[in-house]
Amino acid sequence: MEKKIYEQITKKKDFSQLPMKDVGRAFRVFEKRQVSDEEKIRLTRDLLRKVFSAFTSKKILSLKDKEPEWILRKHISTRERLPYYSEIYERLLKDFAENEITVFDLGAGINGFSYNYFPRKLYYVAIEAMGQLVDLMNYYFKTRGLEAGAIHESLFSLDKIKKYLNQSKGEKIIFLFKTLDSLEMLERDYSKTLLNEIVPLANRVVVSFATRSLIKKTKFKAKRSWLINFIKENFVILDDFESGSERYIVFQSK
Repeated sequence: MEKKIYEQITKKKDFSQLPMKDVGRAFRVFEKRQVSDEEKIRLTRDLLRKVFSAFTSKKILSLKDKEPEWILRKHISTRERLPYYSEIYERLLKDFAENEITVFDLGAGINGFSYNYFPRKLYYVAIEAMGQLVDLMNYYFKTRGLEAGAIHESLFSLDKIKKYLNQSKGEKIIFLFKTLDSLEMLERDYSKTLLNEIVPLANRVVVSFATRSLIKKTKFKAKRSWLINFIKENFVILDDFESGSERYIVFQSK
């Protein structure tokens, strides 16, 4: 993708702080179509909107001094998870010893605002491609004095993701909440590559996906069999449960 194309796509505020790797993969989906560059740019923006900002209120991109629950309610995904955060985190962390724990939340969105729902002290690292959300979370972490930080990075920067994981001490748990579907929209089968590389670097990994439509609340017919079968074949499943309209699969290396 040419730099001028990237600059045109990211003129829109929603996409202005997206990494070139993510924008480039979205553009690549339409690059060979026999249409004008203007149409390719429009289609790319539509795809980026589906991947990164479809369920996020634009109001939160510049607001900083709101309470965390207010922010969480402005994103459809976290709003649905809000009543269940405490029980979800309790279940995900119950088998960890009392020593140092780091949560790596990949494709975090605004999930960092759920920090106070963790049942114990830990260090939280959010890795997110939308720079506006990274700034928002870091402002919250800093002003509240939390043991947490957000990093502006593409999940396609696999070497950097692995570096962050390797630098962390103590036990590690990776969250991929409703993230893999978005990655697949930009690059087919990248989820498998990502999991193969990062699962050995953590004590456990948690992936989740929606079981019902966020808007219409209808149950999905698709069962994510490709993902579940891949996890079963390559890793050890420790837990598999539903909470609200979301299914969580917890697993580790064999």
